[in-house]
This record gives sequence, C-alpha cells and structure tokens, in this order.
Amino acid sequence: MFDFNYFAPTEVCFGKDSLSKLGELLNKNNAKKVLIHYGQNSVIKSGLLDKVKGILDDNSIRYVALGGVVPNPRLSLVYKGIDLCKEENVDFILAVGGGSVIDSAKAIAYGLKNDGDVWDFYAHTRKPLASMPIGCIVTIAAAGSEMSDSSVITNDKTKEKRGCNSDLCRPKFAIMDPTLTLTLPDYQTACGCVDIMMHTQERYFTAGKTMDLTDSIAEGLMKTVMKNALILKTDPKNYDARAEIMWASSLSHNGLTGCGNGGNDFASHALEHELSGMFDVAHGAGLSAIWPSWARYVYMNCLPRFKKFAINVMNIEDKGTDSEIALKGIEAVEHFYREINMPTNFKELGINLTEEQMISLAKSCSKATGGHRGSAKVLYEEDMLNIYRSANE
Repeated sequence: MFDFNYFAPTEVCFGKDSLSKLGELLNKNNAKKVLIHYGQNSVIKSGLLDKVKGILDDNSIRYVALGGVVPNPRLSLVYKGIDLCKEENVDFILAVGGGSVIDSAKAIAYGLKNDGDVWDFYAHTRKPLASMPIGCIVTIAAAGSEMSDSSVITNDKTKEKRGCNSDLCRPKFAIMDPTLTLTLPDYQTACGCVDIMMHTQERYFTAGKTMDLTDSIAEGLMKTVMKNALILKTDPKNYDARAEIMWASSLSHNGLTGCGNGGNDFASHALEHELSGMFDVAHGAGLSAIWPSWARYVYMNCLPRFKKFAINVMNIEDKGTDSEIALKGIEAVEHFYREINMPTNFKELGINLTEEQMISLAKSCSKATGGHRGSAKVLYEEDMLNIYRSANE
C-alpha cells in the first residue's frame, strides 16, 4: 500500500428530517447573507425552494437566489453568480440540487475569494488560494460533489469541460434526505448510478499498489449500487434503495475508496468530459458508453485487478484463464448497464462521430490531461483516439 492523507471535513445530516437542521447549520457557519443556488424547475415545483427560503426567514438569515444551472454546468452562469454575490455582499453559498448545482456553487465560491478569471483554475493555469464557504442540500445521488474536492465546469464559448480539485471547496455541510430523490426520472437515476460506480472504479483499477481494506470497501460499494439500481428500476419509490444509493454517492467520491492504493486512473472521466463538452450528453450515460471500450483497451495492463473485480464484484466464476475471467467481468458490466437502460457505446448513446471529431476529442483530451492520463494503463493521445474509435464502432 501507499501512504495517504484522508480529509473529509463535511458534516453530513442524513435522513427524512434532515432539512430541519438547515438553520442550525447555517448559524453554526456564521452565514449572514446566503446565495441560494439551484437548477431549473424541479426544486420550485416540489416546493423545496420555498421550504428553504422559509427556514432562512425563520432564522433571520438574508438571502438572494440564482437558478438556471443545467447539466454540464456553464461558466457563464458562474460569472453571473460571482457578480451577484459581490453586489449583494453574500458570505455563504447554499447549493440546492445535484452535482451540477454543487459544482457551479464551488466555482462561484472560488471566484469570490480569488482575483482574476475563475476559469484559470479549471484551465489549470492557476490554483485557487481560498474559497467562500458552501453548504448543500442534495437532490440527486450521482456526482458525490457534496463531499468531494472536485468541481467540473463547461466553458460555453470553447466547449471545454474541465475540472478543478482542491480541498478548499469541500462543503461545510451536506443535507441528504433520500425522499428528495424519489421523483427523479428513471434515466437520471440510472445515470447517477453509473457515475457512482465509475468514481469507485476509477480508483479501483490500478497497476500500482493496493490495500485490502480499501478494496473491500470499494467492492462492497459497487455491489451495493448495482443491487439497488436494479431495485429502483422496478420500484423507484423504494426509500431504502434510494438511501443506499445516496450514501454510496458520497462515499464513492470523498477519497475513501482510494486510500492506500495507486488508483485515480480517471481516464474514462477525462475521455467523457471531452465528449459531453462537445455533445452535451448526460455525464453518466457518456461514461457508460466509453467504459467498455476503455476496459477492453487497458485490461491486459491491469489483469490482476480486472480478474479480482470480475470475481469479487461481478460474481464471475474463477474458471478459465485470467484474461477470460477479466473479459467476462467486462461483459457483465455491459449487461448491467443495459439492464438499467444505459448505453455501452456511442451508437446506443445516440451519437455518431466523424473521424475528424474523434481526432479533435483526442487532441483536446490529451491537452487537458497534460499529455497523458491513467493508472491501469497510461494513455496518450493515440490511445485516446483508439478508444473513441472503438466506442464509435
């Protein structure tokens, strides 16, 4: 195993009555004027936004609101949020929504506490030195941004989708009520489950050192997600399944499933970011469309891990060669994706790339990753292009 630092400072309030803790949490964090940041119509139609405003009113906490966050959150709205917060002297940001809303809130928080263009942090030309404090009320189990050091923003003008990682942006608190996810469309639920799985798989598949306890946590988390994703397919109102998925979302991306190993592959994420930057596809669906091609391209360089995954997570029998077992594990993942109506290639995703588009994606991905990315197998531009081509067949 490798030495590691584990930092997860977010206070989690989990359960059906967790929203009632909002006033207490804001007061604990000395919030005087809050930006309520949210997405589009769902939090309004559900009445959640009015409940949040009512709690702030009851606690004499002033606020302004900014909605309009969309999947693959846009830099233009981040700029608008920064300007609004400066005008209104906001001192705390409350994200009400899923990963896109939380990521947008994090970007606004960076922009308020650092001079210059906030996009610099996502273009990796500068690093943030501070962040406005944020809290979140989670309405979608997927990205795990409520406990992570990560946010991802799409530049409207350049169509670049880039991430910034810093412990500075970890939320002060996360209110997690599974009942807020009960009305999610099946497609969003399935996309979320893929994203949760991938956040753990990106850390699990490594050619470096590993730690048995971390592996057991990761394997248990992935099996839990798959089990409950299938329950939600036929019983979308199942509270316990929603709760399992919501907690898995946080644990999959707060660093826990990577402690002590040589993981952090995140090549599939890098490849998908370029895809959704160009085509604006749902992140989870983009990941499921890319992962099988990535897995078949790299598995021989990481064969022990793929074999272990096949046996311990996908319940493949330990018979045959290591390569045969690993491939059966990859096929089992594809079968799971199809069971929850997720794509396993670009055709199933509904897009058909030209050769020029794939070359452009590979060049952009290589640039964004500093020329290479991967732990299971280090990928360079040519490798990235080959994976795009395979997914497009």
